[in-house]
Amino acid sequence: MLNFTDIQSAAARLKGVAHRTPILTSSTLNAMLGCAVFMKAENFQRMGAFKFRGGYNAINSLTDAERARGVLAFSSGNHAQAVALAAQIHGCKAAILMPADAPQMKLDATRGYGAEVITYDRYTEDRGALAKRYSDERNAVLIPPYDYLPVMAGQGTCGLEVAEEIPNLDALIVCTGGGGFLSGCTVAAKAIQPNIQMFGAEPEAGNDVQQSLRSGNIVSIDVPKTICDGQQTQAVGVNPWAVIRTQVTDILTTTDATVIEAMRFAFERMKIVLEPSGACALASLMTHVERFKGKRVAVTLSGGNIDYARFAKLLATAQ
Repeated sequence: MLNFTDIQSAAARLKGVAHRTPILTSSTLNAMLGCAVFMKAENFQRMGAFKFRGGYNAINSLTDAERARGVLAFSSGNHAQAVALAAQIHGCKAAILMPADAPQMKLDATRGYGAEVITYDRYTEDRGALAKRYSDERNAVLIPPYDYLPVMAGQGTCGLEVAEEIPNLDALIVCTGGGGFLSGCTVAAKAIQPNIQMFGAEPEAGNDVQQSLRSGNIVSIDVPKTICDGQQTQAVGVNPWAVIRTQVTDILTTTDATVIEAMRFAFERMKIVLEPSGACALASLMTHVERFKGKRVAVTLSGGNIDYARFAKLLATAQ
Protein backbone atom coordinates (compact mmCIF):
# COMPACT_ATOMS: atom_id res chain seq x y z
CA MET A 1 0.00 0.00 0.00
CA LEU A 2 1.07 3.57 -0.63
CA ASN A 3 2.63 5.17 2.45
CA PHE A 4 3.59 8.70 3.48
CA THR A 5 7.31 8.15 2.96
CA ASP A 6 6.61 7.41 -0.73
CA ILE A 7 4.97 10.83 -1.04
CA GLN A 8 7.80 12.56 0.82
CA SER A 9 10.29 10.96 -1.60
CA ALA A 10 8.17 12.11 -4.54
CA ALA A 11 8.10 15.65 -3.14
CA ALA A 12 11.90 15.65 -3.02
CA ARG A 13 12.09 14.53 -6.67
CA LEU A 14 9.58 17.17 -7.76
CA LYS A 15 11.14 20.05 -5.83
CA GLY A 16 12.20 22.73 -8.29
CA VAL A 17 10.61 20.82 -11.18
CA ALA A 18 6.86 20.88 -10.50
CA HIS A 19 5.18 24.16 -9.60
CA ARG A 20 4.02 24.61 -6.02
CA THR A 21 0.64 25.82 -7.21
CA PRO A 22 -1.28 28.61 -5.44
CA ILE A 23 -4.24 28.16 -3.14
CA LEU A 24 -7.00 30.55 -4.16
CA THR A 25 -9.92 31.93 -2.17
CA SER A 26 -13.05 33.87 -3.09
CA SER A 27 -15.10 35.87 -0.58
CA THR A 28 -18.00 35.67 -3.05
CA LEU A 29 -17.84 31.88 -3.11
CA ASN A 30 -17.55 31.68 0.68
CA ALA A 31 -20.66 33.83 1.09
CA MET A 32 -22.54 31.87 -1.56
CA LEU A 33 -21.78 28.47 -0.02
CA GLY A 34 -21.59 29.38 3.66
CA CYS A 35 -18.18 27.81 4.22
CA ALA A 36 -14.52 28.74 3.89
CA VAL A 37 -13.27 27.33 0.58
CA PHE A 38 -9.60 26.91 -0.35
CA MET A 39 -8.95 26.02 -3.99
CA LYS A 40 -5.70 24.28 -4.95
CA ALA A 41 -5.08 25.59 -8.47
CA GLU A 42 -3.49 22.65 -10.26
CA ASN A 43 -4.67 24.17 -13.54
CA PHE A 44 -1.48 26.24 -13.13
CA GLN A 45 0.70 23.12 -12.87
CA ARG A 46 3.13 22.27 -15.68
CA MET A 47 1.20 20.93 -18.70
CA GLY A 48 -1.94 22.32 -17.09
CA ALA A 49 -2.92 19.63 -14.58
CA PHE A 50 -1.91 17.75 -11.42
CA LYS A 51 -0.94 14.77 -13.57
CA PHE A 52 2.55 16.17 -14.12
CA ARG A 53 3.37 15.29 -10.52
CA GLY A 54 2.75 11.57 -11.02
CA GLY A 55 4.14 11.35 -14.53
CA TYR A 56 7.42 12.99 -13.55
CA ASN A 57 7.80 10.98 -10.35
CA ALA A 58 7.19 7.73 -12.22
CA ILE A 59 9.81 8.39 -14.91
CA ASN A 60 12.31 9.87 -12.46
CA SER A 61 11.96 6.71 -10.34
CA LEU A 62 13.08 4.47 -13.23
CA THR A 63 16.65 3.31 -13.67
CA ASP A 64 18.73 4.63 -16.56
CA ALA A 65 18.38 1.24 -18.25
CA GLU A 66 14.59 1.35 -17.94
CA ARG A 67 14.39 4.88 -19.32
CA ALA A 68 16.57 3.78 -22.27
CA ARG A 69 13.83 1.29 -23.21
CA GLY A 70 11.28 4.09 -23.51
CA VAL A 71 7.92 4.36 -21.79
CA LEU A 72 4.33 3.68 -22.81
CA ALA A 73 1.23 5.09 -21.15
CA PHE A 74 -2.52 5.12 -21.75
CA SER A 75 -4.66 8.16 -21.02
CA SER A 76 -7.57 10.30 -22.17
CA GLY A 77 -5.33 13.34 -22.12
CA ASN A 78 -3.71 14.73 -19.00
CA HIS A 79 -1.65 11.70 -17.97
CA ALA A 80 -0.68 11.48 -21.64
CA GLN A 81 0.69 15.02 -21.60
CA ALA A 82 2.33 14.49 -18.21
CA VAL A 83 4.23 11.39 -19.31
CA ALA A 84 5.13 12.99 -22.64
CA LEU A 85 6.58 16.07 -20.94
CA ALA A 86 8.33 14.07 -18.23
CA ALA A 87 9.86 11.79 -20.87
CA GLN A 88 11.04 14.82 -22.83
CA ILE A 89 12.69 16.25 -19.70
CA HIS A 90 14.45 12.92 -19.07
CA GLY A 91 15.44 12.42 -22.71
CA CYS A 92 13.56 9.16 -23.22
CA LYS A 93 11.07 8.02 -25.85
CA ALA A 94 7.36 7.95 -25.04
CA ALA A 95 4.39 6.39 -26.80
CA ILE A 96 0.90 7.17 -25.55
CA LEU A 97 -2.31 5.23 -26.20
CA MET A 98 -5.17 7.77 -26.37
CA PRO A 99 -8.88 7.57 -27.25
CA ALA A 100 -9.60 8.68 -30.80
CA ASP A 101 -12.25 11.05 -29.41
CA ALA A 102 -9.92 12.67 -26.85
CA PRO A 103 -9.98 16.48 -27.06
CA GLN A 104 -7.89 17.59 -30.03
CA MET A 105 -6.01 20.03 -27.81
CA LYS A 106 -4.81 17.15 -25.61
CA LEU A 107 -3.82 15.03 -28.62
CA ASP A 108 -1.89 17.94 -30.12
CA ALA A 109 -0.19 18.84 -26.84
CA THR A 110 0.93 15.24 -26.27
CA ARG A 111 2.49 15.14 -29.73
CA GLY A 112 3.94 18.60 -29.10
CA TYR A 113 5.90 17.24 -26.14
CA GLY A 114 7.50 14.74 -28.51
CA ALA A 115 5.48 11.60 -27.81
CA GLU A 116 4.10 9.17 -30.37
CA VAL A 117 0.30 8.99 -30.11
CA ILE A 118 -1.54 5.73 -30.82
CA THR A 119 -5.34 6.10 -30.94
CA TYR A 120 -8.04 3.57 -30.08
CA ASP A 121 -11.83 3.43 -29.66
CA ARG A 122 -12.57 3.84 -25.94
CA TYR A 123 -16.08 2.35 -26.31
CA THR A 124 -15.12 -0.89 -28.07
CA GLU A 125 -11.47 -1.58 -27.19
CA ASP A 126 -9.79 -2.47 -23.89
CA ARG A 127 -7.07 0.14 -23.35
CA GLY A 128 -5.36 -1.86 -20.62
CA ALA A 129 -4.99 -4.91 -22.86
CA LEU A 130 -3.85 -2.78 -25.79
CA ALA A 131 -1.28 -0.99 -23.63
CA LYS A 132 0.09 -4.30 -22.35
CA ARG A 133 0.40 -5.59 -25.90
CA TYR A 134 2.14 -2.48 -27.22
CA SER A 135 4.51 -2.23 -24.25
CA ASP A 136 5.47 -5.90 -24.66
CA GLU A 137 6.03 -5.49 -28.40
CA ARG A 138 8.25 -2.44 -27.84
CA ASN A 139 9.90 -3.61 -24.61
CA ALA A 140 8.78 -0.27 -23.15
CA VAL A 141 8.09 0.44 -19.47
CA LEU A 142 4.34 0.71 -18.91
CA ILE A 143 3.23 3.69 -16.80
CA PRO A 144 -0.48 3.38 -15.97
CA PRO A 145 -2.42 6.58 -15.18
CA TYR A 146 -3.52 5.77 -11.62
CA ASP A 147 -3.04 2.14 -10.52
CA TYR A 148 0.72 2.54 -10.09
CA LEU A 149 2.43 3.45 -6.83
CA PRO A 150 4.97 5.98 -8.22
CA VAL A 151 2.14 7.85 -9.98
CA MET A 152 0.01 7.79 -6.83
CA ALA A 153 2.90 9.09 -4.76
CA GLY A 154 3.51 11.95 -7.18
CA GLN A 155 -0.16 12.94 -7.19
CA GLY A 156 -0.14 12.82 -3.40
CA THR A 157 2.30 15.74 -3.26
CA CYS A 158 -0.66 17.98 -4.10
CA GLY A 159 -2.46 16.88 -0.92
CA LEU A 160 0.80 17.29 0.98
CA GLU A 161 1.01 20.95 -0.04
CA VAL A 162 -2.64 21.57 0.82
CA ALA A 163 -2.30 20.09 4.31
CA GLU A 164 0.97 21.92 4.95
CA GLU A 165 -0.37 25.32 3.90
CA ILE A 166 -3.96 25.38 5.22
CA PRO A 167 -4.30 24.59 8.94
CA ASN A 168 -7.31 23.02 10.62
CA LEU A 169 -9.11 21.77 7.54
CA ASP A 170 -12.37 19.94 8.05
CA ALA A 171 -12.42 18.39 4.59
CA LEU A 172 -10.54 18.00 1.31
CA ILE A 173 -12.49 17.19 -1.87
CA VAL A 174 -10.46 15.65 -4.70
CA CYS A 175 -11.64 14.94 -8.24
CA THR A 176 -11.69 11.19 -8.84
CA GLY A 177 -11.32 9.00 -11.89
CA GLY A 178 -9.26 5.88 -11.29
CA GLY A 179 -8.46 6.97 -7.75
CA GLY A 180 -4.73 7.70 -7.95
CA PHE A 181 -5.11 11.39 -7.11
CA LEU A 182 -7.62 10.80 -4.31
CA SER A 183 -5.63 8.00 -2.69
CA GLY A 184 -2.34 9.91 -2.87
CA CYS A 185 -3.86 13.07 -1.43
CA THR A 186 -5.58 11.04 1.28
CA VAL A 187 -2.38 9.43 2.54
CA ALA A 188 -0.57 12.78 2.50
CA ALA A 189 -3.28 14.93 4.06
CA LYS A 190 -4.11 12.47 6.82
CA ALA A 191 -0.44 12.13 7.76
CA ILE A 192 -0.34 15.87 8.49
CA GLN A 193 -3.91 16.50 9.61
CA PRO A 194 -5.23 13.16 10.94
CA ASN A 195 -8.75 14.45 11.58
CA ILE A 196 -9.36 15.74 8.07
CA GLN A 197 -12.23 14.09 6.20
CA MET A 198 -11.46 13.06 2.63
CA PHE A 199 -14.00 13.10 -0.18
CA GLY A 200 -13.81 12.10 -3.82
CA ALA A 201 -15.76 13.89 -6.55
CA GLU A 202 -17.22 12.18 -9.62
CA PRO A 203 -19.71 13.04 -12.35
CA GLU A 204 -23.07 11.35 -11.73
CA ALA A 205 -22.78 9.37 -14.94
CA GLY A 206 -19.45 7.89 -13.84
CA ASN A 207 -20.00 7.07 -10.18
CA ASP A 208 -18.12 3.77 -10.08
CA VAL A 209 -15.98 4.79 -7.08
CA GLN A 210 -19.06 5.91 -5.16
CA GLN A 211 -20.73 2.57 -5.88
CA SER A 212 -17.57 0.76 -4.87
CA LEU A 213 -17.20 2.58 -1.54
CA ARG A 214 -20.84 2.03 -0.61
CA SER A 215 -20.86 -1.65 -1.57
CA GLY A 216 -17.44 -2.45 -0.12
CA ASN A 217 -16.16 -3.96 -3.37
CA ILE A 218 -14.79 -2.59 -6.63
CA VAL A 219 -17.67 -1.92 -9.04
CA SER A 220 -17.04 -1.67 -12.78
CA ILE A 221 -19.31 0.33 -15.11
CA ASP A 222 -19.57 1.02 -18.83
CA VAL A 223 -17.58 3.99 -20.15
CA PRO A 224 -19.62 6.92 -18.79
CA LYS A 225 -21.10 9.58 -21.04
CA THR A 226 -20.03 12.84 -19.41
CA ILE A 227 -18.34 16.10 -20.37
CA CYS A 228 -15.68 15.25 -17.76
CA ASP A 229 -13.43 13.41 -20.23
CA GLY A 230 -10.70 12.97 -17.64
CA GLN A 231 -13.10 10.95 -15.49
CA GLN A 232 -14.45 8.48 -18.03
CA THR A 233 -12.92 5.58 -16.14
CA GLN A 234 -14.77 2.32 -15.60
CA ALA A 235 -13.40 1.17 -12.26
CA VAL A 236 -11.14 2.34 -9.45
CA GLY A 237 -7.61 0.92 -9.47
CA VAL A 238 -6.66 -1.87 -7.08
CA ASN A 239 -3.87 0.08 -5.35
CA PRO A 240 -5.93 3.28 -4.95
CA TRP A 241 -8.85 1.21 -3.67
CA ALA A 242 -6.73 -0.13 -0.80
CA VAL A 243 -6.52 3.44 0.50
CA ILE A 244 -9.95 4.71 -0.49
CA ARG A 245 -11.98 1.90 1.07
CA THR A 246 -10.49 2.50 4.53
CA GLN A 247 -9.61 6.20 4.67
CA VAL A 248 -12.07 8.14 2.48
CA THR A 249 -15.28 9.38 4.12
CA ASP A 250 -17.47 9.45 1.00
CA ILE A 251 -17.60 9.99 -2.75
CA LEU A 252 -19.70 12.95 -3.89
CA THR A 253 -21.28 13.21 -7.32
CA THR A 254 -22.46 16.13 -9.40
CA THR A 255 -24.16 16.75 -12.72
CA ASP A 256 -22.52 17.95 -15.90
CA ALA A 257 -24.70 21.06 -15.64
CA THR A 258 -23.26 21.92 -12.22
CA VAL A 259 -19.74 21.28 -13.52
CA ILE A 260 -20.41 23.94 -16.15
CA GLU A 261 -21.69 26.28 -13.43
CA ALA A 262 -18.44 25.78 -11.52
CA MET A 263 -16.40 26.44 -14.67
CA ARG A 264 -18.41 29.58 -15.29
CA PHE A 265 -17.95 30.84 -11.72
CA ALA A 266 -14.20 30.23 -11.86
CA PHE A 267 -13.94 32.10 -15.14
CA GLU A 268 -16.21 35.05 -14.40
CA ARG A 269 -15.36 35.67 -10.74
CA MET A 270 -11.81 34.31 -10.43
CA LYS A 271 -10.56 34.80 -14.01
CA ILE A 272 -9.30 31.24 -14.40
CA VAL A 273 -10.01 28.50 -16.94
CA LEU A 274 -10.94 24.99 -15.80
CA GLU A 275 -11.63 21.93 -17.91
CA PRO A 276 -14.75 19.95 -16.88
CA SER A 277 -12.86 17.35 -14.82
CA GLY A 278 -10.86 20.17 -13.27
CA ALA A 279 -14.06 21.74 -11.96
CA CYS A 280 -15.66 18.53 -10.66
CA ALA A 281 -14.54 18.91 -7.04
CA LEU A 282 -15.83 22.48 -6.84
CA ALA A 283 -19.08 21.43 -8.52
CA SER A 284 -19.49 18.59 -6.02
CA LEU A 285 -19.06 21.05 -3.15
CA MET A 286 -21.73 23.26 -4.73
CA THR A 287 -24.04 20.25 -5.05
CA HIS A 288 -23.58 19.04 -1.47
CA VAL A 289 -23.12 22.42 0.17
CA GLU A 290 -25.39 21.69 3.16
CA ARG A 291 -22.96 19.00 4.26
CA PHE A 292 -20.16 21.55 4.57
CA LYS A 293 -21.88 24.62 6.05
CA GLY A 294 -19.55 26.47 8.42
CA LYS A 295 -16.60 24.17 7.57
CA ARG A 296 -13.11 24.81 6.27
CA VAL A 297 -13.01 22.94 2.96
CA ALA A 298 -10.24 22.57 0.39
CA VAL A 299 -11.00 21.50 -3.19
CA THR A 300 -8.71 20.60 -6.05
CA LEU A 301 -8.99 22.57 -9.28
CA SER A 302 -7.29 19.71 -11.02
CA GLY A 303 -6.77 20.90 -14.59
CA GLY A 304 -7.34 23.57 -17.22
CA ASN A 305 -6.69 21.76 -20.50
CA ILE A 306 -9.58 22.73 -22.73
CA ASP A 307 -9.61 24.51 -26.08
CA TYR A 308 -11.29 27.89 -26.36
CA ALA A 309 -14.08 26.73 -28.70
CA ARG A 310 -15.26 23.92 -26.41
CA PHE A 311 -14.87 26.13 -23.34
CA ALA A 312 -17.03 28.85 -24.89
CA LYS A 313 -19.63 26.33 -26.07
CA LEU A 314 -19.95 24.75 -22.64
CA LEU A 315 -20.24 28.07 -20.83
CA ALA A 316 -22.85 29.25 -23.30
CA THR A 317 -25.09 26.34 -22.28
CA ALA A 318 -25.12 27.65 -18.69
CA GLN A 319 -26.62 31.01 -19.62
